[in-house]
Amino acid sequence: MVIIYNCYGGTHSSILSSAVHMKFLPSDRIPSDEEILNLKYFNKLTYKDMGRLIFHGKDEYGNSVYTIGRGTSKALVPAMRSLLLNLYNECGINESFFFINSSPTVPLPMTFGGFFSRGLGINIIGVPLLLLGTKKAWPEILKLVDRTKKICCETPESPIIIDIDAKGRLSRISPADL
Repeated sequence: MVIIYNCYGGTHSSILSSAVHMKFLPSDRIPSDEEILNLKYFNKLTYKDMGRLIFHGKDEYGNSVYTIGRGTSKALVPAMRSLLLNLYNECGINESFFFINSSPTVPLPMTFGGFFSRGLGINIIGVPLLLLGTKKAWPEILKLVDRTKKICCETPESPIIIDIDAKGRLSRISPADL
């Protein structure tokens, strides 16, 4: 299975979610500021990185974990789903994909922190807000990753596209049903 965490910029909530998923950050406590800031991509990506799939490794079940920033586009994830459906039908791809929108975990301090830090380049204001927002969001990030892992373990071997949208709704699309 290929798991793709996505959010607006691809550098905060999706990075945190993938880091928990990959066990780069603890799930039994709130991580320290240093642990958060030492993540390879946390608060380091720019506008030019939006739309770029970033591979983070394989989880304990052998699933490939990626992140992507989608910006304001409401078309990126549906376009990726559409491409996959075409590849399933025309190229015989036999892999399941799971798109997880991590944006619902983002509290106001993280939104403002991202704006100040990535948008305006004012890290002295942005980074403390990002750290505050991360700690506030931590329980929701853990829930999202836990839900993702449970669904992955319950998913049949046949190819399927699974999506958790911004409202937490789950949808499944089987290429065989088309």
